[in-house]
Order: sequence, then structure tokens, then C-alpha cells
Amino acid sequence: MFGIDSTELLIIVIVGVVVIGPKDLPRALYKVGKVVGQARAMARHFRTGLDAMIREAELEELQKQWDRENARIMAQHPVAETLPTEKPLVDGASEPAADVAPTDGSEPADMDAPASDPSLVDAVRESQLPPPLPEPDAASASAQEPAPAGPPPRDAATS
Repeated sequence: MFGIDSTELLIIVIVGVVVIGPKDLPRALYKVGKVVGQARAMARHFRTGLDAMIREAELEELQKQWDRENARIMAQHPVAETLPTEKPLVDGASEPAADVAPTDGSEPADMDAPASDPSLVDAVRESQLPPPLPEPDAASASAQEPAPAGPPPRDAATS
């Protein structure tokens, strides 16, 4: 808000020492600091309250605008009655029930029917499998053998 230069601060200190006295100056500066801190806290609290009120007003305006736009879109594109495309689950099963008849009057699809192109099924199955791991050689297997756990054995000569 405002700045205090070093010369102005020096004049304030000299006036403070002359008026208050060197004995009571630290106590006076402490009280001035507490009053300034309380004033800043009140200003911060007031500003936070104003910001919250402004935010709420903006949110209310956005909600009204959203409702108007939603009503306009719903008027332009009415929702048609749709039928469910998935079969309902039976007794908490993780897959749709095969014996439930469709609600649109069509015949249920045969779930046990073989695939029309077995080579396509094999290609998909192979693409989902991870590649095989290479076989280790006898020489590389011994080179990759893990070291025994723990400290190395002590030699009788080093003791």
C-alpha cells in the first residue's frame, strides 16, 4: 500500500525514542505490532467473506444459465423411449443371463453357436497372448545364478 524509505524509518525511530523513551520503546513496538497484526487478520477475514459471496453469486448465475441452456437443448431434442440393449443380470451373476428373452420381440441369439471363421478366432486369441520367453542356455543359466545370501565365508588364513 505505502512504502517507508530508510530515512523515514530513521525519523520515526528518533521520534519514538524521544517521545516514548528507550526503556518503554520495545513494549510499545510490541503492542503496535499486535495491533497491526489484528488489523491485517480482520482485513483478510473481511476479504475472504467478500470473495465467498462473489463466488456464490457467480455460481448461482452459472447454474441459472446452465438450466436455461439445458431446457433449450431438451426442447430441441426430445428424448425418445429407448429399450435396454443389455440383458439384465440374474441373481448377482457377473454375466448377462442367457435364458432371458429380449424385450423387443426378436429371437435370442444362440450363445453356443460356433464362430463363422475359426482362423479369425485363432488370430485374435494369439494376438492377446504374450510372446513366449526364450529358453535359457546352460552357460548363461550358471552365469545368472544368484549369489548366496549372507556374509561371505571366513577363511581360516584371514582369522
